[in-house]
Amino acid sequence: MSIGTQRARLFVAVITAFAGGLIVASGLNWTKLGFAQSRPTPAVVQPIAEASNAFVAIANNVTPAVVSIEVLSNPKTGAASQRGRAQVPQGVPPGMEDFFRQFDVPQQQRPMRGQGSGFIVTSSGYILTNNHVITNSDRETIADKVTVKMLDHRVFTAKVVGHDRTTDVAVLKIDGNNFPTVSLGNDAASRIGEWVLAIGNPLGLENTVTAGIISAKGRALPELMNPNNTNMYAISDLIQTDAAINPGNSGGPLVNSRGEVIGINSAIASPTGYNAGYGFAIPVTLAKRVMDQLIANGRVRVPALGIGIDDVSPEDAAVAGVKDIRGVLVRNFPTDDTPAKRAGLLPGDVIITADGQPVDRVSTLQRIVRNHNPGETIEIEAMRYGQRKTFRVTLMEAPQEQTVANADAPKPAGVSGMVHPALGISVAPVSPEIAAQARLASPVRGVLVSDVTPGGPSDQKLARNDVITEVLFPLPRRSVNTPAELQQVLSKLKNGDYVSLSVYSLDTRDHAPRIVNLQIGN
Repeated sequence: MSIGTQRARLFVAVITAFAGGLIVASGLNWTKLGFAQSRPTPAVVQPIAEASNAFVAIANNVTPAVVSIEVLSNPKTGAASQRGRAQVPQGVPPGMEDFFRQFDVPQQQRPMRGQGSGFIVTSSGYILTNNHVITNSDRETIADKVTVKMLDHRVFTAKVVGHDRTTDVAVLKIDGNNFPTVSLGNDAASRIGEWVLAIGNPLGLENTVTAGIISAKGRALPELMNPNNTNMYAISDLIQTDAAINPGNSGGPLVNSRGEVIGINSAIASPTGYNAGYGFAIPVTLAKRVMDQLIANGRVRVPALGIGIDDVSPEDAAVAGVKDIRGVLVRNFPTDDTPAKRAGLLPGDVIITADGQPVDRVSTLQRIVRNHNPGETIEIEAMRYGQRKTFRVTLMEAPQEQTVANADAPKPAGVSGMVHPALGISVAPVSPEIAAQARLASPVRGVLVSDVTPGGPSDQKLARNDVITEVLFPLPRRSVNTPAELQQVLSKLKNGDYVSLSVYSLDTRDHAPRIVNLQIGN
């Protein structure tokens, strides 16, 4: 018998044995002959059913306390009453803009209406919601009428107890007793990846429940909390979720798997203005503290260290001597007399602990400070050029509004000067005329940044019309008044070294200095 014949017979025997095995296994119910015919086992189905039942129970328990809020603002006289082009709604298909613009009617005939959500926190009728839900576009002026609708169809005219722009929290009150309420949880104990429900009235669809997870914590969203960069004390500590949030959800509760409210749904990040999977909620522990102050005092007393702060960059950590890239950079002081400055903190310090708790970012420091009252003292630990220093800071009350306006200072365009490739900038002397018009301190004038190289070490850290006044690191710190003096310092550094600069901008009215840390040649 040939080798080829033997191989053929062996192949047939293997196939026959395999087919026979399938038939036997099928007869003994070891397997099923078919495609996708198997059903989930009870062990698989049970956890899914339990999760579904949990969502049902949470929705049934929480939605009676979730309210729809409608606001009405009557048009004002004056410029607002002039005829103007009608606004084009967001999301209009291309080519349809002119259809909406044809409705050119006097604006005084069109009262402004808005809609949002809220939730009842006390049986006597106190309601938490967003500041931007019950105020006009300026975030300060309260709407003329605020109406609250409940799940059981009762309607109330609400009183605005108080509102706070820095946290985007507002408190309403409706008359009555024995209202259904929510339970408030501890957002600090929540974890990324936990299931949450968002409840509210998106797009006018009342009592809508959506599910998702906590995507991140400690998020900053300046567009919501600090529009136009007008308040340095605005909070930047938000919970991020992928639970669907849309216009109208603002002010509604974000609820954990135990049925506890851990946040107030406040904003979305989306190019269209509708849900794209990035929703943000204000932590409820912060909102509760704000609510208590608004009810007791009608306003919020915001505790503050009196410093301008930023998250730490790799350059900041290297200059300060922090091994890990964590902490909060002291950028500057808003005035010459603040608690942090009196305690001895300096621009360039990196705060690593506050009140005995580790500080990894701006939102963490803000949360720690906001848990205190003005007048209380907390201990701050900071790193300064490799040395750990301790300070005791008595918290001040932050001013109600801190405005940073564009200045009318000169804009010296086209100024040429010395090029510093190591930093990726061109600098020029600050002329006496510019110094006088900008009211710069004498005799230190600094050097003017006239250009910044895209992609260089200074890109997005320095800008045209910035003025470098001091080199703080490497030590010793020294003033800089001419391009040659800056060049003298930089000539002693090599690629990979770090330099810390004190900088302010001619484009701001107060010319408050800030710290800029850079790595040479990177």
